Amino acid sequence: MRWETKNKGGAVMAEEARVFFLRKRRERAEDTERRALLEGLGQTRSLIAQAYAGFNAAKDPDLIESYVFEINALQARYSYLLRRVKELDGEAQAQPG
Repeated sequence: MRWETKNKGGAVMAEEARVFFLRKRRERAEDTERRALLEGLGQTRSLIAQAYAGFNAAKDPDLIESYVFEINALQARYSYLLRRVKELDGEAQAQPG
């Protein structure tokens, strides 16, 4: 009887350790993804500023139109990246720590 109890306790501890390490691995992956998203936000913000500068300097109607499309596309990308960061932050808060 003692051996069975001891063995079950070891199995429970092994399962807890496995869950702990899986959770840590998932958290590291989420941190890596979050860092990449934040880097993408910074790059996109810079590209938006460049596109606005080009728009403000442009004189040709076709070039102005191309900057409008570029700015809209970059703003859509920025919105997506920001939404993903918020989703990751929400998932992190929803998980019991």
